[in-house]
Amino acid sequence: MAFNKIWYTMALGLLLPFSYAHTDFFTSIGHMTDLINTEKDLVVSLKDYIKAEESKLEQIKKWAEKLDQLTDTATKDPEGFLGHPVNAFKLMKRLNTEWGELESLVLKDMSDGFISNMTIQRQFFPNDEDQTGAAKALLRLQDTYNLDTDTLSRGNLPGVKHKSFLTAEDCFELGKIAYTEADYYHTELWMEQALKQLDEGEVSSADKVYILDYLSYAVYQQGDLPKAMMLTKRLLELDPEHQRANGNMKYFEYILAKEKEANKSSTASEDQMEKETEVKKKDYLPERRKYEMLCRGEGLKMTPRRQKRLFCRYYDGNRNPRYILGPVKQEDEWDKPRIVRFLDIISDEEIETVKELAKPRLRRATISNPITGALETAHYRISKSAWLSGYESPVVSRINTRIQDLTGLDVSTAEELQVANYGVGGQYEPHFDFARKDEPDAFKELGTGNRIATWLFYMSDVSAGGATVFPEVGASVWPKKGTAVFWYNLFPSGEGDYSTRHAACPVLVGNKWVSNKWLHERGQEFRRPCTLSELE
Repeated sequence: MAFNKIWYTMALGLLLPFSYAHTDFFTSIGHMTDLINTEKDLVVSLKDYIKAEESKLEQIKKWAEKLDQLTDTATKDPEGFLGHPVNAFKLMKRLNTEWGELESLVLKDMSDGFISNMTIQRQFFPNDEDQTGAAKALLRLQDTYNLDTDTLSRGNLPGVKHKSFLTAEDCFELGKIAYTEADYYHTELWMEQALKQLDEGEVSSADKVYILDYLSYAVYQQGDLPKAMMLTKRLLELDPEHQRANGNMKYFEYILAKEKEANKSSTASEDQMEKETEVKKKDYLPERRKYEMLCRGEGLKMTPRRQKRLFCRYYDGNRNPRYILGPVKQEDEWDKPRIVRFLDIISDEEIETVKELAKPRLRRATISNPITGALETAHYRISKSAWLSGYESPVVSRINTRIQDLTGLDVSTAEELQVANYGVGGQYEPHFDFARKDEPDAFKELGTGNRIATWLFYMSDVSAGGATVFPEVGASVWPKKGTAVFWYNLFPSGEGDYSTRHAACPVLVGNKWVSNKWLHERGQEFRRPCTLSELE
């Protein structure tokens, strides 16, 4: 009874840190850290269970050893042994009482506490959506940063602190998830990696037959019939009775014979090549290629001549009283659109306060449906966000005042400070911050006009990836903790500046925290007067 009480007390203690279950773990590294603690608690619980089982077995072992010696002596001379009245009494006692106690000990289930703990913790576990989301993130990182499967599988990534690797079974799971999405390109890559690791001698529960079954079909779907046949033959060497493989082989042979007879025209061959390219680069637009190149630090369009016009300076907010004696460091990141970075603009203490305020409120980031206006999640925005008001904390209020002083814009009509934490391969694909002409009601409820400007704090360093890129102009801005970047989304005329279309690149290694302030048109009439020219 006391034993069970200890277990339930432990289970209750593990439950207390969680006030509610989080969902969409894969969209926020910050929330995933809770899972590390959960798993550590489960390991402690499991080790306690093992100790309890070992203690139980030790008691049984001692009992067995004692009786083994006793019965050896007794069976050599039963009558002589029982001639001693104490031995006779103890035999009666053992068989009537002690063996029953031993039976109860053997039947005692020492796993109750561990199972209770598991039951409580399971409600905080990731689900299938999280596992699939994390898998898709690896595939996204692979594409964006041109990583081959072997590099990713062996964990050879830049800036990693804790190296890890993928087993053949892990690679097989990635391939299966790609397969369920009809992504045969990645199915082939990861099934081949799983097969390679097994061929190299890795001990795994992954079965070559299953891998070859998926792999041959994925290859066939991409139009490589000879390779599909070769893989199917290899499968049949391992399992000659495999029903689907035998059927596929007959079908492949039939198709190959028809192709030879028809002697396909060059036009058809070109169509097939186009189909293969489409499968491998499904939905890849020119903008996406530019976006991915910029994420890798390629394709920058800053010429040496333009570079010479970028400067760094001490900035006092146009003679703002707070910064005349203590100006801040400012540097130009880009000329058109003008993007400036403020250095050492938010302290580590302020960052930690903002993160602590935001973390309990983080929810899956949403986008506004351009047709219905409803907020909804999207596969191209993988992060969690929270909103902080100035009245909640003097730190947030101080940050808002700082933004107003340095931009010269009124923050009273701005949106609340949005704090975002990116998940596994976290990203936000190319988008505009301002509402376009075909979205006249985007900010109607706010009654403050369009988003005139964006202020973005970087609240963490990122080991690899995570840049903010502007595909239209070929600009990349890299995260640096304690800095902030600022740009105008609208021209002084109120027209949108389409060159500010930007994206948050996937985080390859590290944990990315940012916070941003969207400033609106209302209240800026005398701070940033309109011009007569539409694009000025």
